Amino acid sequence: MSSQILLYLVLQLLASNCYAQLRLDYYRNTCPDVESIVRTAVETKLQQTFVTAPGTLRLFFHDCFVRGCDASVMLASRNNSTEKDNGINLSLAGDGFDTVIKAKAAVDSVPRCQNKVSCADILAMAARDVVALTGGPSYAVELGRLDGRISTKASVRHHLPHADFTLTQLIQMFASNGLTLRDLVALSGTHTIGFSHCNQFSKRIYNFRTKNRIDPTLNPEYAKQLLQLCPKSVDPRIAIDMDPTTPRTFDNQYYKNLQQGKGLLSSDQTLFTDKRSRKLVNLFASNGTEFERAFVVAMRKLGRIGIRTGNQGEIRRDCTMIN
Repeated sequence: MSSQILLYLVLQLLASNCYAQLRLDYYRNTCPDVESIVRTAVETKLQQTFVTAPGTLRLFFHDCFVRGCDASVMLASRNNSTEKDNGINLSLAGDGFDTVIKAKAAVDSVPRCQNKVSCADILAMAARDVVALTGGPSYAVELGRLDGRISTKASVRHHLPHADFTLTQLIQMFASNGLTLRDLVALSGTHTIGFSHCNQFSKRIYNFRTKNRIDPTLNPEYAKQLLQLCPKSVDPRIAIDMDPTTPRTFDNQYYKNLQQGKGLLSSDQTLFTDKRSRKLVNLFASNGTEFERAFVVAMRKLGRIGIRTGNQGEIRRDCTMIN
């Protein structure tokens, strides 16, 4: 047996042992109503601002991909040295953090539930709930994560995808977290309700490969709209809907947009321009049920990354600081 195969098997064994503690009924005896409590809190927050939905989803992804699903992205520090202070995380919507904090408060307001439910589990449930509340599928969430005690700005480096990533770069990053190409394309579908900022795609409409022309993979009419929305003098932090067609509905329109050259980020459009992923884009565009099925599988796998066990973690009383 080669050393690479042996290493892979060891990593798989460790991963399976870590998420073996996850169960659908993990809080059955300690906080049996936790899911309905969290959903009510999320629904209330979503009614206040729609940014709650994409903000919470993105927070979950950014948490799991860096140190595993341990809510380390929520930790704050006085000297701005935690994950949330890294440049790529500065654009995380505050509403995502606020959703988890308010849901945690709602859970802890029930005496039998106080300090029994981790912030990491609440984030996983909230991510599911915002999908369902915006028209997407609902699914059972595995629970039993502990909250991590470590969060560093430096740990974010090389762990999160960038707007100009190629498919090869995306595949490598997702594979390092045990996720397949199908998972990658399905999880990218969360951009059906997300938003981005002008500085994340301005190169595609102004300086494509330094020749001062528009990225040829962009739909010409869509490019004109982006030029109007993001003139050179505009604040680069202006928010633009990722899905120009149904920006507030979790559906498979994102994939139909890619077919038309309306992927906002280069890392979106590459899913269609690259033949390796085009078949999946076409499948999900034509079959919403198939997309939802693949999305649920991918979200469950995402939620198993880097689970903390035993003395590796804790249940934080305050999601923003260790106990």
